[in-house]
Amino acid sequence: MDILGALLVELIVIAVLFEVARRIGVPYPSLFVIGGLALGFVPGLPHITLSPDLVLIAFLPPLLFGAAFETPLRDVRRWLWPIGRLSIGLVILTTLAVAVVAHALVPSLGWAAAFALGAIVAPTDALAATTVFRRYGVPRLILTIIEGEALFNDATALIAYRAAVTAAVTGSFVLAMALGGFLLAAAGGIAIGYLVGRAGAELLRRTDDPPVEVVISLIVPFAAYLPAQQIGVSAVLSVVTAGFVIGRRLGTALSPNSRILWFTTWKMVGFVLNGFAFVLIGLALPDVLHGLGPRSAEEVLGLGLLISLVVIALRFVWVFASGLLPRAPRRVIARQDPGLAWRLTTVASWAGLRGAVSLAAALALPTDFPERNLILFVTFVVILVTLVLQGLTIPAVVRWAAWDGVDTDGDEGAFARATMYQVGLDALRHLRTRWPDHQPLLDRLESGLRDREQHLATEDPEETAGRTQEHEEHEEIQMAVINAQRGAMIELRDSGEINDATLRTLERELDLEELRMEA
Repeated sequence: MDILGALLVELIVIAVLFEVARRIGVPYPSLFVIGGLALGFVPGLPHITLSPDLVLIAFLPPLLFGAAFETPLRDVRRWLWPIGRLSIGLVILTTLAVAVVAHALVPSLGWAAAFALGAIVAPTDALAATTVFRRYGVPRLILTIIEGEALFNDATALIAYRAAVTAAVTGSFVLAMALGGFLLAAAGGIAIGYLVGRAGAELLRRTDDPPVEVVISLIVPFAAYLPAQQIGVSAVLSVVTAGFVIGRRLGTALSPNSRILWFTTWKMVGFVLNGFAFVLIGLALPDVLHGLGPRSAEEVLGLGLLISLVVIALRFVWVFASGLLPRAPRRVIARQDPGLAWRLTTVASWAGLRGAVSLAAALALPTDFPERNLILFVTFVVILVTLVLQGLTIPAVVRWAAWDGVDTDGDEGAFARATMYQVGLDALRHLRTRWPDHQPLLDRLESGLRDREQHLATEDPEETAGRTQEHEEHEEIQMAVINAQRGAMIELRDSGEINDATLRTLERELDLEELRMEA
């Protein structure tokens, strides 16, 4: 009952803090961390603790999968090199720099443990930053790069993390073996994820029960993660690949009812898991403080703040330096507005927040790992500094960037809507000859589409009372139009003219139209 009470208290705190964050316009993970820290010092409140072996498994697969299937794969491919520079190059540089600084200041830490600390704090968490980006607006390419970086840098960091943990346990580390293992782990993880994703998509295509399909979706990330982890390849890349594969097929594998239930369920899963993860950061801090031993609070706090400064400064240097390379996002934006390019590069540099993955990796350290409590404390300080200092100020930084709302590659959403409405009007012209007795309905559908073309609101079609046969014929006409529009949007996505995010927005509108028609 104590654990149940703690869960209820934390859920209430999560809900209240989310509403507060929404009202004042700050990233909700930042307030979650502050709320968890306050709860951690409440006397008598039971603390929820997870076994180190279960931490990564409990949080990582669903969070990565939920992010992957919503990420536009076309845009990730387009900006793969900038994403790769951040998710591989910057992660490796951060791991090395943090290890050198930590080992120099705390020689007793040992090189293996120092590298483990570097790998733990190297990956970013995009949630807090992208929450602000979507509210206040940044170009689509900035959003894609930040989200893509957060997806793939987990793989780089966790491979380095496992190598460091193994070195600390066995006492040996071979660079060549580590590099070869990195490539093998990446290739193996992608292969397993692709197979699991294809199998999951095929299973979803053959199932026509929304609750069952949602249950399958909850199993898929673990089906991709656990086998990859068992054979020693990248479980992160396996989950991300499975998410990409299934995300590309949601438009054809699921019914409208299933898609709406799918996205609603995954929004709730992501919100609750992220909420618990960020609250756990604050809750765990008092226990870690008690385990620091004879070290003074000033000493360990100073180490944590210095590591935070190294992490933040390295990102600024790396992002601005890589912006000088050919075809860098900064150069693309600078063709239209050099000043805006400089300001948006600052936004991307300031968006390197740490979060759930760093927490999970730190908590997953073996209980007898060298200087485990010190590593945990430094990790918590880095998360707190980035989530609270950067997280609470990132709305002001985004407003300062003063983006004019015009994407560098045009407004593909407006283009896709215009195409969708035109396809619907073309379908209606053919349907008039097939259904000459239902001209009023056809007129109403055409009027609605033309109104939407002109950005005017439309009323939902009224359900035609009367004979059952007439009702069925109306549904068939409307379904023909919706299916034509949905098929055209999928073709635009498959040809690369729009991305998955645009498809998902328009697809949801069509799904809701279909559900209103069936009500």
